[in-house]
Amino acid sequence: MPSIPASDVTGLIFAGGLARRMEGREKGLLSLRGRPLIRHVLERLEPQVAAVLINANRRREDYAAFGPPVVADLLEGFPGPLAGLQAGLQACRTPLLATAPCDAPLLPTDLIDRLSAALAASDAPAAAASTDGRLQPTFLLCRREVLAGLGRYLAGGGRSVHGWLEQIGTVPVAFADADAFANINTPEELAALENAGR
Repeated sequence: MPSIPASDVTGLIFAGGLARRMEGREKGLLSLRGRPLIRHVLERLEPQVAAVLINANRRREDYAAFGPPVVADLLEGFPGPLAGLQAGLQACRTPLLATAPCDAPLLPTDLIDRLSAALAASDAPAAAASTDGRLQPTFLLCRREVLAGLGRYLAGGGRSVHGWLEQIGTVPVAFADADAFANINTPEELAALENAGR
């Protein structure tokens, strides 16, 4: 199945949330095996794309130190990943934007290749990873043209990533390894991964 060249894809790492379940600590900067979580994500995502952006609303200078440009939400009040996606699409200079959260250090190294193959085989505006029949909505590849419609959805009060992806007709792409998409949301989950052999 044909896939889209990596040169057509910009990666966006979501690091713009409030991390309430992590006691408000900046998740992407927390250490896992001696390195910040976002460093693990960067090392897996960067080889799959032409360029990377980081969406962050707090500690932006700390995130900028990792190298990629940092883009903040265009909307105030931490409205969620769709606001980060909007900011990333606006800054994106390639036809496609791929996303991953900063707290998913095990993301698949073939994520973009598989999402782009599914997108290339369809006329859908977006493709998202799916495990066990459940969409993993922040592991997404979308065409830059979705920006205008996303802006209207947000302006109308829409905040649900699942709802928006369903509305635009997103293609699900099945992945067998659900653990690869694990989000580190709590101190306990971070400790468990620190102690795991993976």
